[in-house]
Amino acid sequence: GEKPNSCHAATAQSEDSSLRPQRKEVILLMQALNSLSTPEEKLAALCKKYADLLEESRCMQKRLKALQKKQSQIVKEKIHLQGEHSKAILARSKLESLCRELQRHNKTLKDENAQRSREYEEQRKEAMLHFQMTLSDIEVQMEQHSSHNTKLRQENMELAEKLKKLIEQYELREEHIDKVFKHKELQQQLMDAKLQRITEMMKEVEEKQQRERDFLLKDATESRRKCELMKEQETQLKQQLSLYMDKFEEFQSTLAKSNEVFTTFRQEMEKMTKKIKKLEKETTQWKTKWESNNQALLQMAEEKTLRDGHFKALQGKLELLERLCRALQKERNDLNNRLSLLQEQEDKGTAAAPEDQRQEPSEEEEGEVDGEEGEVLEEGDRQEMEGVHQAPRPPELDSSLADTDITTTATTTSQSADTPTAQQD
Repeated sequence: GEKPNSCHAATAQSEDSSLRPQRKEVILLMQALNSLSTPEEKLAALCKKYADLLEESRCMQKRLKALQKKQSQIVKEKIHLQGEHSKAILARSKLESLCRELQRHNKTLKDENAQRSREYEEQRKEAMLHFQMTLSDIEVQMEQHSSHNTKLRQENMELAEKLKKLIEQYELREEHIDKVFKHKELQQQLMDAKLQRITEMMKEVEEKQQRERDFLLKDATESRRKCELMKEQETQLKQQLSLYMDKFEEFQSTLAKSNEVFTTFRQEMEKMTKKIKKLEKETTQWKTKWESNNQALLQMAEEKTLRDGHFKALQGKLELLERLCRALQKERNDLNNRLSLLQEQEDKGTAAAPEDQRQEPSEEEEGEVDGEEGEVLEEGDRQEMEGVHQAPRPPELDSSLADTDITTTATTTSQSADTPTAQQD
């Protein structure tokens, strides 16, 4: 019953202690307001006081927020330090267990070394006893056998040397054991240093593990989000796959149709290959015919060139002959005109002239006509000879020209024969 009363009294005292400065401030404020005369001044003073209190409250709130942040940081640091302290305690317990194990191991090594030294001492004592027994036997034998003393002395010397060697080996063994103990102590020091390093490494590893945990939590959240996205993508891909399956079935149907078309096309191709082979044979035949025709055409062209040359020569000769014929026709017409004029003159002239006088002038005229015809024929022969020298004559043309010459000579002779008959008439 006394304890709760004491608690209430303590709380009341604390409340009184917290309310005392407020009461003092209220009393001071009331005194300041009473000192003022007008209510407006009192109201202005109250407003100023209220504004000051607001600013103080804001500052206090800011400080309170900062202190709360510091408190939260301190709490976090405290939790972190407690975790590190617990980790250090665990590491310390591990190190203590390791040290105990090392001490046990050292004790076992010391016990083993002590046992070995005891066994070695026992063996040494046994050897000494055996040596003493042998010495006593040797003394007995020396007493019994004086002849073998020299040999025994030598053996004793050898045994003494062996003993010296054994003592030296024993000393070396003790030095080796001391070195082994020193080596064990150094190993223990190294193990202590390694334990310190291991503790430091454990602390670093624990810090890294904490960081890795935070990183793994972040990765887990991201992986969950990615998993959801991948599920959505999976649904979309399934829909696309169904569409592609439909398209694939359509493609297979079109492929079947295209295979049928391909078989028909292959059959047509085989038919076309057969036709092409036939056409190739025909082309070879036509090619041989074309080559033979080309050779014949070349021969015909050569013959044509020769005949064209002969034809040109004949045309020249024909032109010459036509000119000669025209000239002869003109001369004939002239001669006929002259004859007609002469006949008229003779008819008009004296009819009583003797026949001898008529015959003489007619012979002279005939001679003149014959001379003119001979000159014309000589000119035609010259032109013919020039044409012959200009172009070579084939044998066929020579015969035709001979015929033309014969006809021209026949015409000239007929004309010459006609002229005297006409004169006679």
